[in-house]
Amino acid sequence: MTEKQQHFDLMVENYGNVRTIEYEYAVLPWGATEPHNYHLPYMTDCYLAHDVAVDAVGKAWSKYGVRGMVLPPIPLGAQNPGQRQLPFCIHARYETQQLGLNDIVASLHFQGMRKLVIMTGHGGNDFKSMIRDLTLDYPDMLVANCNWFAVEPRKGYFDEQFDDHAGEQETSVMLHYHPDLIDLSTAGDGRSHPFNLSSLNQKVGWVPRDWSKSSVDTGVGNPGKANAEKGSRYIDVVTDKIALLFYELIRKSLY
Repeated sequence: MTEKQQHFDLMVENYGNVRTIEYEYAVLPWGATEPHNYHLPYMTDCYLAHDVAVDAVGKAWSKYGVRGMVLPPIPLGAQNPGQRQLPFCIHARYETQQLGLNDIVASLHFQGMRKLVIMTGHGGNDFKSMIRDLTLDYPDMLVANCNWFAVEPRKGYFDEQFDDHAGEQETSVMLHYHPDLIDLSTAGDGRSHPFNLSSLNQKVGWVPRDWSKSSVDTGVGNPGKANAEKGSRYIDVVTDKIALLFYELIRKSLY
C-alpha cells in the first residue's frame, strides 16, 4: 500500500466520525469555473485545490497527528477582461466571494472551529483583504491562505520557464490526479502575447490582462511536455510543505 493510499484510507475511516472526533482545523479549497486551454476541464482549479488539500490533510494527520476536515471546493473565481465572453466562464465579483467567505467563517465559528485555511487554486483570487477584515471581526479565529501552485518553485520539476495557466505545471499535476479527464491531443500550444508596455512586463505596474488579446487558446504556457511523473514528483513536495504548514498552524503559536 502506498503512503498516499494510507493517508486517504485514514481520512475515509475517520470522516464518518464527525460526532466523535474533534477536528482541529478546516481547509476550504477555492477555485474557479473557466477554460483551461482545450485539454483541461473548466473545473481544473477546483479539482486541484481539493486534491492538494486532501493529500496535505492526510499527511498532516498521519505524520503529525493533527486532524483536519476538507470542505467542498468553491467554484467562484475572479476573471480578467476577455474571459467573461467565453462560453460558461463564470466571473465572481470580490463582493460575492467576500460574502460567501463571511458566511463560511461565521458557520465554522458558531460550531466552535477556530482555524481555517483557504487552499487557493486560481491565481485571480486574492483573499488577503478579506482575511484582514475577518481577523478583526473574529479575533479568536485564525484564517490563513495557501496558494498551492506557488508553494514550491517550478524550476527543477518542469522544462517550460514561462508557465502561467494550463501549461506544463498545471497539466502535469492534473495528469497525476485525473488522467482520465485530459486529452492532450486537443491542447493548443499556449502561445501568449505580452503587453506592449515594458513597464508592465517588468512588473513596475499592474493592470489585468485582456485574455482575448493575450492568449490564443485561453492557455498561457505550453503543456506539450507535461506528464504525470513530473506532476507526481512536484506535488509530493508541495503537499509535504503544506502538511507542515497545517501542523505548525495547529500546534505552534504565531509569535
